[in-house]
Amino acid sequence: MVPLVGSLSKGWMAKHLDVKFDRDYYFDPYRRHKVDLSCNEYAAKELGDLCIFYTESNLGQLEHFTNDQVLVGGIQPNMILGMLIGAEFITSDSMDADISMTPLKGVDPDRLPLPDKMIDHEIIKLFDQQIKEIRSQGDLQPIPPFFWDASGRATLHGTLTTAQKFLGESVFIDLMMQPEKVAKVMDWITESFIVLVKHFSKIADLPITSVHIGECSGCMVNPQMFEDVVVPHASRIARELGPLRFHSCGASTHLLESMKQMDGLHALDLGGDTSISKARELFGPAFPIDVAPMPADFSVDTPEPIISWAKQVIEENDGGRMQIIYHLEPDYKIENIRALQNFLKNAELKNVS
Repeated sequence: MVPLVGSLSKGWMAKHLDVKFDRDYYFDPYRRHKVDLSCNEYAAKELGDLCIFYTESNLGQLEHFTNDQVLVGGIQPNMILGMLIGAEFITSDSMDADISMTPLKGVDPDRLPLPDKMIDHEIIKLFDQQIKEIRSQGDLQPIPPFFWDASGRATLHGTLTTAQKFLGESVFIDLMMQPEKVAKVMDWITESFIVLVKHFSKIADLPITSVHIGECSGCMVNPQMFEDVVVPHASRIARELGPLRFHSCGASTHLLESMKQMDGLHALDLGGDTSISKARELFGPAFPIDVAPMPADFSVDTPEPIISWAKQVIEENDGGRMQIIYHLEPDYKIENIRALQNFLKNAELKNVS
């Protein structure tokens, strides 16, 4: 059976449990642990027929999760980096946090702090202290910033995606009109991420085994710009941190050949409108591919669209190593997910018979 693996969103949990994702949730690891346990108890009780648990979309891995793990600084990667350069951290009781937009807009890249000095920031020192305290007590395992379970897989936003968040939509024009300026910012982002991941790996005594890069903005550029801008930074991160799982959630068929040029690429995490047949043609049947259905198909009143999509994906995959993944949002219909799971089970039974 093609596995169906889900994660629970903050929006879903706020709708179904009396939990709030306020600032203390992110900066008090003991409160975080208590809330996360409640969410996973809900998952086991109410959604026990599904392979699902509470974690950040696409980041935590159920097979590497245990209840004694406590997330320290469990904040999206580019938000942590943004806070280190002055962005405001903005929380919502019932949805994902964010930071104030474009913290580097109008900033001279030559005046950015040295990446090696970032570990002296008060936020980093706070997380360091929390990790050391939890380790000294011995009953819980701290999972440091940029990690979401005990597997050792580091998680980062792509350098282009982070540059877009820090500079704004103009980054795509600036790549052509002011390439040297954007290059300095992107070099700084990549180096800062590498420094921070290595720092927290050491502090938490959690060896880096691989790295996930979420490059959501990559699908907005053509193959040549992708090769010029995205590939070098992803390759450098992989060389420094380990085997690369690369995420591109938008339509990315036009970029698959360019993705092959990345150093250390060992898995893809694709959106539902990227051609799986093209991916299999380029990467072969043994290459791990995760694929997410189209989000809109989860919210309609019938499972027909998502089943139709799954039929096409399974046919295009042709027996390759694949799993289907999703992040359960509050407007999704659980009946559609169960219908998809039953379809995948029945498809496997037909193959066996």
